Amino acid sequence: MSSPSRSLYTRLVSDVLFPLHERLKGHRSPELLRHLEATQWWSRDQLEAYRIARLRQLLMRVAETVPYYRELFRELGFRAAALREMGDLAALPLSDKAILRTSFDDFIAADAPKLVERRTTGSTGQPLRFLVSRDRLSFDIAAKWRGIRWWGVDIGDPEVVVWGSPIELTVQDRFKTIRDRLLRSYLLPIIDISPEKLDHYLVTIRSLRPPMLFGYPSAIAQLAWRARARGVRLDDLGTRAIFVTSEFLQPPWRQAITEAFGCPVVTEYGARDAGHLARECPAGGLHITAEYLAIEILDEQGRPVPPGQCGEVVVTNFESQSFPFIRYRTGDLAALDDRQCPCGRSLPLIANVSGRTNDCLVATDGRLVHDSALNYVIRALQGVNAYKIVQETLTDVHVMIVPGPGLVDDVADRIVPRYRQLLGAEVNVRVETVPDIPREPSGKFRHVVTRVPRPVPMASGSGAARP
Repeated sequence: MSSPSRSLYTRLVSDVLFPLHERLKGHRSPELLRHLEATQWWSRDQLEAYRIARLRQLLMRVAETVPYYRELFRELGFRAAALREMGDLAALPLSDKAILRTSFDDFIAADAPKLVERRTTGSTGQPLRFLVSRDRLSFDIAAKWRGIRWWGVDIGDPEVVVWGSPIELTVQDRFKTIRDRLLRSYLLPIIDISPEKLDHYLVTIRSLRPPMLFGYPSAIAQLAWRARARGVRLDDLGTRAIFVTSEFLQPPWRQAITEAFGCPVVTEYGARDAGHLARECPAGGLHITAEYLAIEILDEQGRPVPPGQCGEVVVTNFESQSFPFIRYRTGDLAALDDRQCPCGRSLPLIANVSGRTNDCLVATDGRLVHDSALNYVIRALQGVNAYKIVQETLTDVHVMIVPGPGLVDDVADRIVPRYRQLLGAEVNVRVETVPDIPREPSGKFRHVVTRVPRPVPMASGSGAARP
């Protein structure tokens, strides 16, 4: 996408004010942005060699300074300096939230600089406290900065943030409010919304005429539907891109947002703990931030799956030397895409980011049923604005549907038989139309939830890399 000329104020923010802000915080994001804008055009071989070197550097560092990995490598006979390819990572066991909680102190590097504490929202029932370095934060910021520039917008352009996480909302102190005003970033809290609040937000958006919006797709879709119902135009504001994250982007949401704003809806894939994982480009590729992390897609036994096949996303963050995330189970489901993106960037692609491993439902015979099989049944129906599937018990599934124009009367007759085929003939499937679906305490929208324990846990890796 061609980049329009930046306004004088946008250039002031992007070239002066924001870099100064980052320097005062001890961040290197402007320097790293320049680096990432070069590396995205490297050849695949050059990028892969760079990644292997960075991975080796990470493992050698944690072997010396992080008690947990120093002991683990000793037990395995693992020699970090012997690593020659990304596949050598498979010699190490997986890590997860439970391990980080129980071994928290042993994950801190002995020579770690001053670290910043972060927490996940716990929308899966497993909140996590963890630590990050300023270098790690700098990479996160630089990767996001690069991604928005792909779409012809920049830091300093007016931005509306439609967000609901209590983590951000509770830390919005006076300094951050002043900073956001200088950066022209405007927060619209979205946890509890009413028609009156939506109307107020629509007035705000029209007055700001933002080149970009960022936030939860479910919440931005609510704005789009409200605008359509009230006859409020949003496609004349000059908005160039809507960046959405934290939720699976349901097709009705994408359609509503695109039609209302008249611009692309752009997927960002990230996690507070694992990092900024991927960003969609104008050619449609969801590019992994490969310069500072490795992504593996594994099946339930911890084995890699071929490109195009869904599995659990496991992340190694190269910038986590001070508090390592190595072969870290995110709980997300996705697939690798081995195509070359038409945009020309060598950054590898990820696809079908479609939920979480704990969103798989459990059939009465113990099988795990991927949420995509259940989703397709509902997405084949016309007139569904949103939905949520909750497996309360092994034999009780509750389907909530927010109806839109054209929803058929026999929606339950179309859903129940297929769900019983997938989950078991004795399963009670309750289909209910509702005016709205409540959000998680984090403000996020989860469209599939199961409260039934999974019968088969994922196994850890084993073995060791040898010289």
